[in-house]
Amino acid sequence: MATIKDIANKLGIAVSTVSKGLNGASDISDEMRQLVLDTAVEMGYASKKMRTKGTRKVCILIENMDYENIDQFGYEIIVGFKLSAARRHWDVSVIPTNLNMQTEEKYDTYMLKNGFSGAFLLGFALHDDWVKQLSKTSVPTVLLDNHIEANYHVGSVATDSFEGIGLAVSHLVDLGHKNIAMLNGSKNSLVSQQRQQAFIQSMKICGLEPNEKLMEYGYYVPDCAKYHVPTFLENGATAIICASDLIASGVISELTKNGIRVPEDVSVIGFDDLPIASHLSPALTTIRQDRIDLGKSAFLLLDGLVHDVTISKMLLRAKFIQRASTGECKNKN
Repeated sequence: MATIKDIANKLGIAVSTVSKGLNGASDISDEMRQLVLDTAVEMGYASKKMRTKGTRKVCILIENMDYENIDQFGYEIIVGFKLSAARRHWDVSVIPTNLNMQTEEKYDTYMLKNGFSGAFLLGFALHDDWVKQLSKTSVPTVLLDNHIEANYHVGSVATDSFEGIGLAVSHLVDLGHKNIAMLNGSKNSLVSQQRQQAFIQSMKICGLEPNEKLMEYGYYVPDCAKYHVPTFLENGATAIICASDLIASGVISELTKNGIRVPEDVSVIGFDDLPIASHLSPALTTIRQDRIDLGKSAFLLLDGLVHDVTISKMLLRAKFIQRASTGECKNKN
């Protein structure tokens, strides 16, 4: 492992200058500080504090995900992670990020400069700058619903979308539905792609041919329903599976607005089992992913990576929650 002296020798500068650059001293230039940090990352340097086996400083980096109250998707994931981290006396910082932050500084440099031993990334997309950089990082990192191939320092945690969507399709088929639609989340999301594949596979397992006119990508917000529900209805959908409860809430609202009864005319299924699911009218049938357990699993995975246990993926089971938004298909032809 590289030392401060190794970095100084490579750059041809004093050890004291390297120390200042690594510790954010104000009496060297920004350019020199950046050069020191970039070289330290390149050489695989880790500070003494980052190597300490006791208290560790880690972060949860979050983007494009609400997390500030219990009704929001990220809240319980963060709670689960923090609960596990507290038992090990880890110091956890929750840091909102954005695209500007990612373009201003490399991921490894940010982690080293701030003394973080590892990170859990929530809400990131595969095309984000920091996610692209993870293929070469040596920083222990865990991703939610995304995956980086062939890097032993990076792992992923998720709920089994194939099992979850399969349970939803089977439930609807048992109720006599054949014209089943799928309203997905963002197209550039790995989890959306997986849920699309799961839907197609599950339909075929049940002896049904997926209809391209009944499959659409939207966004993980209720408002996307108004752009796709009319098309689904025009093409004979009797049931709609949604990639999130928020999307499902928009679907129910759009159907109700157009005089379509749920579930008498069209059945609706969500994914997540957010607190709002049981309070919708009708209460939402959905696929539960246990967000507390997702957070706890992310901690376990990160702890393993920190200790050189090369875990690739940790996949939690989905659970089917039947409520009032699904019913027998009236038209079983």
